[in-house]
Amino acid sequence: MAPSATLTTVETSTQPTYKLHLGQYKEIDATRVDREVEEGKRGEPAARYPHYLPTWNPEQKYPPLELFEHVEHGKDADLSFPNLLPVESQVTDLTPTIGSEVRGVQLSSLNQAGKDELARFVAQRKVVAFRGQDFADLPIKDALEFGSYFGRHHIHPTSGSPEGYPEIHLVHRGAGDKGAETFFQARTSSVAWHSDVSYEKQPPGTTFLYILDTPETGGDTLFVDAVEAYNRLSPLFQERLHGLKATHSGIEQVNAAAARNSIKRRDPVVNAHPIVRTHPATGEKALYVNPQFTREIVGLKKEESDALLKFLYDHLAYGADFQARVKWEEGTVVVWDNRVTQHSALVDWKSGQRRHLARITPQAEQPYETPFSA
Repeated sequence: MAPSATLTTVETSTQPTYKLHLGQYKEIDATRVDREVEEGKRGEPAARYPHYLPTWNPEQKYPPLELFEHVEHGKDADLSFPNLLPVESQVTDLTPTIGSEVRGVQLSSLNQAGKDELARFVAQRKVVAFRGQDFADLPIKDALEFGSYFGRHHIHPTSGSPEGYPEIHLVHRGAGDKGAETFFQARTSSVAWHSDVSYEKQPPGTTFLYILDTPETGGDTLFVDAVEAYNRLSPLFQERLHGLKATHSGIEQVNAAAARNSIKRRDPVVNAHPIVRTHPATGEKALYVNPQFTREIVGLKKEESDALLKFLYDHLAYGADFQARVKWEEGTVVVWDNRVTQHSALVDWKSGQRRHLARITPQAEQPYETPFSA
């Protein structure tokens, strides 16, 4: 999830003050938001979940990520989803191919079979908004324990996190922040399609984002179905994409953070992934390139690579007939599969209201492709 940028001063009793930029995708000259504002001492509403306010600890240093064996629990799911979607639940599909809204289910109460079904249901529907959830009110360690069932927790190299929990990636724009006004002086749109940290050797799979504070309106998140995007291509074009790999880079993200005197928990990496990847549970093929992290197609000349990538980026971005728009409301947990979707947060509210979310980002398998079949 590309966080909406803000410049936040975070003070704790045990750490020095860090004045660092949170948004790595959008260059926003943000308004400073300090701890007194977050506590409601200067006329702004206080943060509802102050223990989720972002901190940046420069002492957090981690070695390069090592490979691990990912278990894809969606393979074990009962496809009638009896544990995830009991008869009393309500499911509303947002579009034919991508996006559902579910009410009457409490994710934190799922048994193991229900978690297996969750992984598979999300892989099939691509993104699912679960309403009326208690995630934000759980102890952070319990939320992380739930997420750990779906893979190893990813620790973001630069983003803010709750004190003591670097596994939580925070999306935060503070109350009274006017950074969007500066941003739109230089840009016409805040749309920035991406799949989270796709530069990792084992990028995320089933991903959780839950709301803490939300503006009255605006701040929606867009999702695009990368499986349907692949299916819309002609068989001849699909066949040509198979066998191609593209590099994904985390260097620019870390360098941008360094330019803002932010932290670097881990050295950046570059990895090559198939342009067409296969989902291990559904067997569906999806386009796996995004303009935020993909840099070039291996083996092609620059002009060739740029032209092909631009076509794919445009195809995904303009595909309004295979996209979904998720609106946030209190108690919402959005679960999506980063392997078969891309998304973009929208910076479109001008009221200065806080937008604050937390992401749990389990890593999955190394991207792979299966042979082309027409």
